[in-house]
Amino acid sequence: MNVREAHVAGRFYPGDPAALCAEVERCLRSGPGHETAPHPAVAVVAPHAGYVYSGAIAGRTFASVRVPDRVIVLCPNHTGLGARRSVWSEGAWRIPGRDVPVDTELAELLIAKTALKADVLAHAREHAVEVQVPLLCARNPSLTLVPICLARLSFAECRELGEGLADVLGALPRAEQPLIVASTDMSHYISASDARELDALALERICALDAQGLHATVEREGLSMCGYVPTTVALVAARKLGAAGARLIEYGNSGAVSGDFDQVVGYAGLVVA
Repeated sequence: MNVREAHVAGRFYPGDPAALCAEVERCLRSGPGHETAPHPAVAVVAPHAGYVYSGAIAGRTFASVRVPDRVIVLCPNHTGLGARRSVWSEGAWRIPGRDVPVDTELAELLIAKTALKADVLAHAREHAVEVQVPLLCARNPSLTLVPICLARLSFAECRELGEGLADVLGALPRAEQPLIVASTDMSHYISASDARELDALALERICALDAQGLHATVEREGLSMCGYVPTTVALVAARKLGAAGARLIEYGNSGAVSGDFDQVVGYAGLVVA
């Protein structure tokens, strides 16, 4: 079996299984509202920094939605390795304490119907899917995963991929509909005030389900939102699948932990339904 080993365990999140369970539980229960019944969602936008920085925002976001048995996680390619549209199509992803099966059937459907390529190199040292997996598994231990890593794409390429994704998912029975997760951080290494102002431009487009507007805003304004391509693809797919809108669960930045508000990374959690 092709097993993708945990690459950032012990750095972005605890490497010990018991410590990881405790940290994930803290993240999922870190804010008001976790006691309420989770709602169905088409997609989620969640941050992917170390749990000490963004785990609470990601946890609150995942705690607010129902996580089904199938989950597709779209992330940016930080390393430059591998295919531009890469899907890990078989085997399992290892996190401390368990192996999470890859949904080979769904991955192969996506490869057949879209421009995605079966590829492991893009995922080998990439953290932006991996940090989502323990949180998702805590919400649904029966989870199967389709990890997708995307390099920079034009809006036309994002639209083609998002529409193809929606076509595949739309043909599945309702009970088998996956959750789409777009993994992204927001502005990088600017002041907290500048990050809030610039990130608001992107968040406004996400909340409006304006995929083209998000892509154009990030490129026009030079925003350092690392996962704008996977978020654009997710918005295209979600809109075609019938999503009516998106809501912001929480916005914050690394300064809340580090105390440095001159050089922050912004984080946001959103639910698309």
